[in-house]
Amino acid sequence: MLSAATTETIRATLPTVGAAIDDITTLFYRTMFAAHPELERDLFNRGNQSQGDQQKALAGAIAAFAALQLEPDQTRVDLILSRIANKHASLGIRPDQYRIVHKYLFEAIVEVLGDVVTAEVAAAWNEVYWLMAEMLIAMESRLYRDAGVAVGDVWRRVRVLARRYESADTVSFVLTSVDNKALPSFSPGQYLSVGVRLGDGARQIRQYSLSSAPSSDDWRITVKRVAPQTSPGGSTAPAGEVSNFLYHNVFEGDALEVTTPFGDLVLHDDDAPLLLASAGIGCTPMVGMLSHLAATADARPISVLHADRSPSSHAHRAELAELVDRLPSAVMHRWYEDLAARGPESSVYEGRASLNEITVAAGTRAYLCGPLPFMLGIRQGLLDKGVAADNIHYEVFGPDSWAAAPA
Repeated sequence: MLSAATTETIRATLPTVGAAIDDITTLFYRTMFAAHPELERDLFNRGNQSQGDQQKALAGAIAAFAALQLEPDQTRVDLILSRIANKHASLGIRPDQYRIVHKYLFEAIVEVLGDVVTAEVAAAWNEVYWLMAEMLIAMESRLYRDAGVAVGDVWRRVRVLARRYESADTVSFVLTSVDNKALPSFSPGQYLSVGVRLGDGARQIRQYSLSSAPSSDDWRITVKRVAPQTSPGGSTAPAGEVSNFLYHNVFEGDALEVTTPFGDLVLHDDDAPLLLASAGIGCTPMVGMLSHLAATADARPISVLHADRSPSSHAHRAELAELVDRLPSAVMHRWYEDLAARGPESSVYEGRASLNEITVAAGTRAYLCGPLPFMLGIRQGLLDKGVAADNIHYEVFGPDSWAAAPA
């Protein structure tokens, strides 16, 4: 908790800092990477950096955390920090790296805000930073401990046991240990990081949801190749460079460097009715959850919703239907932007996903994964149908800008 004096200083300066936070975080990353190019090359997602997504996510997290110290909401604080802590753990972040961030972040604050940053203001924002950092360090320490690894020691080598096409643009990789021992278990919905050495020498890291049941001795991830994207400024960003590398270059028998699984989009240990909503490659954690539910013969009401461009682009389409058929009280609804000559059929619709005609059981717990506009639309539909906000859980592939949005 912040001191009373710091709280008042933050209250007075938050509008000024908030208005400049995008400029601050942009300068922060630029100066930090100039001094530590290895961080951009070997740790941070340079695709997100190129598109500005990481800067916006950091800005939103800092501003939201500071605002929540003025009007305390521990549940929302935990939501924001849990996302970050799990992502950090999946990268093997260590406590000493917070000091590097502190140095360049505060240099950026001083440079952007100038005379506004008095000694009192600097001390107050320093207190905010270290409160947030210490909470994250404590969370990450618990995550490492629960995973049975030393702090930051999350990487292991695995072998690709099988490679399968799940659609024209997606492949799945079944991963097994190199010593024939069972890989560590995980919770349905979690992800792991994959690190690859690219042609220019950079070691880039991305996260992929586990699309298998935790009862298996092996792991499975699903990877979608990504077309090059052009940023608003006109430069071509290296979005999808790791996914494209895996899609084109990794085959049976190859070795991969991956991490222990982390992530907080996991099935709660209760018997609440479930709604699993996904779009595009966001189906992967849902397939993992459904694999677990089918393996345990779960009998609760389960609604499965998926949206995609077309049936041919829908990864795991047949597997998803098979898993739903194995669950006695599960129903599935699918939306495709283009049904071509097939036309609509029972529980298959043309257009964008909507909850207008979907029955949502009382007490439903919902899990969402897909593009942010899709998830925000489904979330609003769930709220309109009386689902409690605390019962709506989500996964964002990439920097998390949801948590900083209004509750």
